Amino acid sequence: MTVKRSEKVAEAIHEIVSALLLKGVKDPRIGFTTITGVKVSDDLHFATIFFSVIGSDAEKKSTENGLNSARGFIRKELGKNLRMRYVPEIFFKYDESLEYGQKIDSLLDELQIAEHDDDTEHSQ
Repeated sequence: MTVKRSEKVAEAIHEIVSALLLKGVKDPRIGFTTITGVKVSDDLHFATIFFSVIGSDAEKKSTENGLNSARGFIRKELGKNLRMRYVPEIFFKYDESLEYGQKIDSLLDELQIAEHDDDTEHSQ
């Protein structure tokens, strides 16, 4: 199986940006933020960086604003580390998959409890 170049670049961007958030970006709006994934276009011109953060909707929006404010710095650091002629234009997007997964788990738990209650009623 061959790995597309965009996937290798995405993996490198993931590592670099994660490290930058730990020690390079000093914006107080960017708290405990995790980079959950990176999607790079096949032509390597665009990269969407998915992040998650624990907190309210206001904290999520504040984190997104902080990340967007640091885009220039992050892109400059990517240029130093990627060794590419052209550094992809980066965009940050909140990753809703964790919340979606939690909601599904919650619904499955409710179904299991309801099923257990039905089994208990029928056995009496």
